Amino acid sequence: MRQHRSQGDQQHRRNTTPTPPLKRRGLTLALALALLPLPAAAQTTPTAYDRAIAAGYKAAVLCSAIFTGGRKQADVEATELKGIYPQYTALLPSLPATVDTRTASVSVPFDPALPPRLAIWKPVTGCTNMPIGFSPAQPLPTYATPPAPTPADPRPWPLGDALPRIAMTAPPPVLAAFDGTTYGKGSVTTGVIVLRGNRMLTERYADGFGPFTAQRTWSVAKSITGTLVGLVANDAAVDPAAPARIPEWQDGAPGDLRRTITLDQLLRMASGLYSPYAGNRTDGVYFGGTAVTEETIALPLEVRPGTRFRYSNNDIMLAMRSLRATLGEERYKDYPSKALFEPLGMKHTVAETDWRDNYVSSSQMWTTARDLARFGLLYLNGGVWNGQRLLPESWINYVTTPKSPQPADDFGYGATFWLLNKSPGVPADTYAAFGNRGQYVVIVPSRQIVIVRRAEDPAGSPFDIARFTADILAAAK
Repeated sequence: MRQHRSQGDQQHRRNTTPTPPLKRRGLTLALALALLPLPAAAQTTPTAYDRAIAAGYKAAVLCSAIFTGGRKQADVEATELKGIYPQYTALLPSLPATVDTRTASVSVPFDPALPPRLAIWKPVTGCTNMPIGFSPAQPLPTYATPPAPTPADPRPWPLGDALPRIAMTAPPPVLAAFDGTTYGKGSVTTGVIVLRGNRMLTERYADGFGPFTAQRTWSVAKSITGTLVGLVANDAAVDPAAPARIPEWQDGAPGDLRRTITLDQLLRMASGLYSPYAGNRTDGVYFGGTAVTEETIALPLEVRPGTRFRYSNNDIMLAMRSLRATLGEERYKDYPSKALFEPLGMKHTVAETDWRDNYVSSSQMWTTARDLARFGLLYLNGGVWNGQRLLPESWINYVTTPKSPQPADDFGYGATFWLLNKSPGVPADTYAAFGNRGQYVVIVPSRQIVIVRRAEDPAGSPFDIARFTADILAAAK
């Protein structure tokens, strides 16, 4: 069994073309080269931009992990800020961070000639990473009580957090997931939940993490974004087959082929747009404070839309940009919370925005293992929650049906969900949300099973989710 080598934001660096790429033990040659350590010169002579991005990475992660996740600064620096992108890893210790609980902000100096990088927390949408060079024109708002995670919901599971008083035993695969060896050398599992229907079969956490500890979803947010599109599709407000509503394109040159890119093509990573990395790194938006509507809309076409699979953060951010134009500003401003998180009882989930109020919904959501279990349960129940249909009856079939082109990988791709339809020991109807650093929500309809795995896997230490899923299913018989 080959391990999954392309975990969300950090390691999806392949390009699907009509000619299959060379492979070496399941890795494309391009991916293998991309994951090699940087040359010594590149490691010892970081650019000014590298320092700015590294500082922004540290400010953003500390802000969200502390004020949304309830973590301590020292613990975050020892876990969430270890094993990150190689060109930034060595820089972080030299960039001291100041956490201001009074203003719910984090600042990280990086250059004596420029202001510190700054991430600011606010209610509902969590932390926003401000642009490089930003300095507040006015004092930041202050809070008498520092922000803290939402307490447990007393309602019965799954609407709330009250679980039946039964002993939940962790089967051997769950225990093995925490050993850092069995399913991936060096992997760092922080939490696992297994559901059978509404019933929680097992729930286990690493030290320092628990049921109400929010972590970054990374690319699991892409599947959540697809769901947010589905909620609007249930109101017949959008048609995925129609051109995406990107005002900056629609108001531009009439002959611009980008105006023909459909929402479906964005959700399936088939926009044909160019991106500067051979994959999906979007450091400027994620950690540089560049707005979604400053970067993604400016990308040129590289190939005709619909002719190539290229895993891309930009496609999903553009899908959310289209949703913003569809919903209008008033409905959009708290749409993820009102439309999805609140109905499902995902009270520990936050979707973050850039400084122009665009949801950075390809990665920047923070949530708990329990909330992701609720998300998986919505799909296990066919888009129905608490007796109410939230997603169109056809939506599950839509997001799990592969269309050409497909990734050159061990897994197929639907519309924001990966397909485990070629994995030994795993039913062919299994699909999943994948995220960087080992975030997984696996849905197995034929077995009525949902598996959630949270982690902080360092770069180069992939977790074998297919084998783990097969072992869980075998143990759950």
